[in-house]
Parts: sequence; structure tokens; C-alpha cells
Amino acid sequence: MGKIDFKPGNMLYPLPAVLVSVRDADGNDNIITVAWTGTVCTNPPMLYISVRPERHSYKALKESGEFAVNLTTEAMARAVDFCGVRSGRDRDKFQETGLRKGEGVKINGPVIEDSPVNIECRVREVLELGSHHMFLADVVHVTVDEKYMDEKGTFHLERSHPIVYSHGTYFDMGKALGTFGYSVRKKKKKKR
Repeated sequence: MGKIDFKPGNMLYPLPAVLVSVRDADGNDNIITVAWTGTVCTNPPMLYISVRPERHSYKALKESGEFAVNLTTEAMARAVDFCGVRSGRDRDKFQETGLRKGEGVKINGPVIEDSPVNIECRVREVLELGSHHMFLADVVHVTVDEKYMDEKGTFHLERSHPIVYSHGTYFDMGKALGTFGYSVRKKKKKKR
């Protein structure tokens, strides 16, 4: 079997399945599931989310210029899916999913307390690219759940069982294959 030509499209998978929380100008909070997200820059810390303009949360993102990216876990998978297929126009997603709402530290908006990591962001620029508009944002604050910290102060996201999204399906991330640089790291000599 060989390779075949395939139609051009977004084949960069898997992606993190995150919940973006936002507050509109009237003080209404909402959650939107986003998979089109990623790191842009380390210094200054920046990320992006891409959202269709017809999505309910789009207006709130434009109005407030602030949002939180809340990483998700296997235990949150049902809520992640729900927030992606139901609109906040006619429902309170916090109430319907049972997700616990907290307040951002540096943004005027909600965070999701059930999330192991809350990344608070301020929009720097909106790029109108086509079907999706990219919200390029500065990371202004991060909180992590202390239950995933070890005694040395190292954060272990893998202990939260984070989930990813690939071609319409959510997956647990699975087992670790190696740490950064493992392919070139010198093996320790055995003592005799």
C-alpha cells in the first residue's frame, strides 16, 4: 500500500481540546470548545485561538478582548463536547455542565476551576483569515491545580489525564514515550 493524494485541508492532528471562557459586555459568561489553538511565542508568552464569527462567543471575545484557555481532562470530556455542540445563546453552560466557575486574576472574566490549568489572555490582534478569525493573545496570568505539583515544585499535567481532539474524536493522551532530548541523551553507565 502506498500513499494517495488527498484534498487540501487541516490535517494537523491531534490538537488540544480546550474550553475557552469569556464574559460579554453585559456580564454574561460563556464557554466555547476550541481545538484551533496553540502556542505562538515564548517571550512574550502568546497563544492563539481561532473562532468562527457566527459562534455566540465571538462577539464577547471582540467586545472584551479577554478570555481564558482552560485545559481539559478525561473527567471533563463530556462537558468539553457539550460546550462545543450547544450554544450559549439560550443556556448557561456552567450550570448545565456542572463546571465550577471562578474569576480570573488578571482578566475580567471567568475561569473553570475544574481545569488543571487556566491561561488568562488579552487579545493583541484579530486576524480575519476566512472561515475562522484568529485571536492572537498575550498570556497575562496562569494558574495551575496544586494537586498536580510534586515536592520539587514540578507540575505534572499528565497526571490530570489531558485530552486531545483528532478528526471528530476525543482521546486521552496515553503513555509517555520519552522526554525532550531523549533520542540523543547519553546512556548512564552501569556501575560494576
